Amino acid sequence: MYTFSSKLKTFSIILMILGVLGIGYGFYTAPKNIEEVEKILAADSHGGHHKAPNAETTVHEESSHESSHAATAHLDEKKDIHEVSLDSTNADTAKVHEEVVVETVSHTAHKEIKSISAEEAHKAHEEHLEHVLHQLQNKPWAAFYVACIFFMLVSLGVLAFYAIQQVAQAGWSPVLFRVMQGITAYLPVGSIIFFVFLILCGLHLNHLFIWLDPEVVAHDKIIQNKAGYLNFPFWIIRAAIFLLGWNLYRYFSRKNCLAQDESNDNSFYKKNFNISAMFLVFFIVTESIMSWDWIMSIDPHWFSTLFGWYVFASFFVSGITTICMVTLYLKSKGYLENVNTSHIHDLAKFMFGISVFWTYLWFSQFMLIWYANIPEEVTYFVTRIEMYNLPFFGAVVMNFLFPILILINTDFKRITWVLVMAGTVILLGHYIDFFNMIMPSSVGDQWFIGVSEIGSVLFFLGLFIFVVFSALTKVPLLPKRNPYIEESKHFHY
Repeated sequence: MYTFSSKLKTFSIILMILGVLGIGYGFYTAPKNIEEVEKILAADSHGGHHKAPNAETTVHEESSHESSHAATAHLDEKKDIHEVSLDSTNADTAKVHEEVVVETVSHTAHKEIKSISAEEAHKAHEEHLEHVLHQLQNKPWAAFYVACIFFMLVSLGVLAFYAIQQVAQAGWSPVLFRVMQGITAYLPVGSIIFFVFLILCGLHLNHLFIWLDPEVVAHDKIIQNKAGYLNFPFWIIRAAIFLLGWNLYRYFSRKNCLAQDESNDNSFYKKNFNISAMFLVFFIVTESIMSWDWIMSIDPHWFSTLFGWYVFASFFVSGITTICMVTLYLKSKGYLENVNTSHIHDLAKFMFGISVFWTYLWFSQFMLIWYANIPEEVTYFVTRIEMYNLPFFGAVVMNFLFPILILINTDFKRITWVLVMAGTVILLGHYIDFFNMIMPSSVGDQWFIGVSEIGSVLFFLGLFIFVVFSALTKVPLLPKRNPYIEESKHFHY
């Protein structure tokens, strides 16, 4: 039986405390009104107004251009009338009078239109400040959301990998089943937090999902056309079905696996095979819809038919990497004596292979949209390249370039410190990947890795460690009566 060490438990609690403090600080320091936003923008621009002068100058220039046309037209009209009334003997006097009319009309028209342009500029400035206010208020919410969904989907990725092993009747992996079950113990906890967060979104406590705002929908025909699908009651019901279905499979598969240890036949193993097959069908459908509902709908004007697979590849490789990292930790503490370097090698192969698969999907989605150059599609990548250049391309380096250069070597797949290094980079890289998917549409150019982001990651990391390693203490780390357990014990690559 595994014993949760006091040092690791204390470490996880400290992470959670630091995380709560960071999250609280992020919400506390978020601006409450546009006056605070104006001060922030003024400080950022060293005492100047943020973007407003440019807008006012543009409007003023356009208005001045219009005023010159208006003055000219008005002048022509006045000139025609004036010429009719002039006596031919007073040509010089008429010329002087005409110049006065020109100057008066031109000055009056310019002054009136200048006044209108100032009002429009002020209104535009107010709208800009309100938009930035929503973005800055979204920042702590979005930071929390990225970490929350990432850690929950890591446990879901492990659950999917576990189900695949059951259906494939794999002979190499049964010695790792209890590690997988321990990691999936986080899924119920993560699901509850995540579901509560979605409800808070529906209560309009943030602006992450703009289609939840009736005022936005009233002026947006694209969102109106999607209202039959993107509405809060249907959205939250779908979320409840997805989360409940995943957790029910997690509960019954673990229950059957434990019952198999006390059974005299393979009946519980067969039950697990059947429910795992059904779960994978349910999972592949709900996973795609989940990616549309919880990530893609943050930007309801954009869509990609590859998005479901792309999100799956991201959290699936993260889940496999987590299995490897937890296994290596337990091995370092003297547990999992039946796990050998061949098991570790196979996990590393999956880390390598799914990293390549993720890159294939990333490039396919990017290349097809970029090459087609359809404005409503390419804007997704334009935003990320212009505003999120470092994290956008940095994720490719961390999730593809680094893993393929390190893990392509067969010997490196068996070296603990190499796998820990590669695994850490992969997990960080896919957190950045989720950051890139969520942040641009929720906070725009007001992003930076600050206290909110770090605090959210620390909190959920601490919670994840606490829940997973607590679950590992409750049952033996080796399933005794699995039909393939002996094959798994003596597995060699």
